[in-house]
This record gives sequence, C-alpha cells and structure tokens, in this order.
Amino acid sequence: MPDRDTAPRRPPLPTGWRRLALRLPVLLYRAGLGPLFGKRLLLLHHTGRVSDRDHMTVLEVVSYDSAESTWTVASGFGPGADWYLNLRAQPKTLIRFGNRPRAVTAHFLPPEDGAEIMAGYACRRPRTARRLCAFMGLPVDGGEASFREAGRVIPFVRLEAADGYGQATRGHR
Repeated sequence: MPDRDTAPRRPPLPTGWRRLALRLPVLLYRAGLGPLFGKRLLLLHHTGRVSDRDHMTVLEVVSYDSAESTWTVASGFGPGADWYLNLRAQPKTLIRFGNRPRAVTAHFLPPEDGAEIMAGYACRRPRTARRLCAFMGLPVDGGEASFREAGRVIPFVRLEAADGYGQATRGHR
C-alpha cells in the first residue's frame, strides 16, 4: 500500500500560458470576483516557510460542510507543494470563500480519511477525479477501490473555521 511520501511522481510544475491560466483565479479573487466560483474554489493565503512572505493559491474544494464550517482540499502536486508545506509550518491562516474571508486552521488528514474523501469525490465528480489521478500518475480503473487507493496517496487537508463562523479579522497575521 503506497503512502503519501511514496507517491508515484510529482507532476511537473506548469510554465508559460498554463501557469498564467492557473494564476488567473487568484487575480479574479483579488478583483472581488470570488463569487463567480461558487462553492467550487477557495483562495488560500499562506506564509512562506522560508521567505515569510504572503502567498495566495486558489484550490478546488473537494468537500464543504457549511454546518461545521470546514473545507477539504487536496494537493494535486503531492506533499511537496509549496502551499502544503507552508501550511504544515504554519497551519493557522486565512481563506476567502466567495467574497467572505475566514480564519482557519489546517488539519492534515490520515490516508484512511483520504480514501473515504476520494471515494466520495469520485462519485460526485468522476471525470475530475479521474483527471486528478492521471495528473498525479495514479492508476485508476474507475472503480471505487482504485479511487480509495489513490485517496491514500493524495494529501488532503481539512480547513476548519476558527471561532465558530470563522470571521477573519485584520490583525490575524
């Protein structure tokens, strides 16, 4: 059984127009157009573990629980993604969901939780789940068992709102 540290391969980082296309949602969030993404994407603020500079990354929301004020995201670039490593170093941060800022704390989920999350995600979004697995070099045959196995390898992070509804304040960082 593979674990998160032995993922088959880290996908290459995008360059050129693909990098620009992936950064476009950040610009749209900064322009106040976050609600265009509905409940599908969120903007994550994270502090560089080396540079101590503020960074922003838009991530797909794998699951959202409005009652608990939690968002679950996956690291498509594996455990070596900068945002993932930055959250490991400093798990308290801010997100923007729609146009609403929230103070959150990151919790890194164990592989068995990842298996459950990925199986559920594959039921809700089968094409996107297959693409994520292919992007990461994980073999899936479309069956639930193969998505569960992929979920054991993909790093998942649950972002929990601080202070009940998690209203962010200016002095958070």
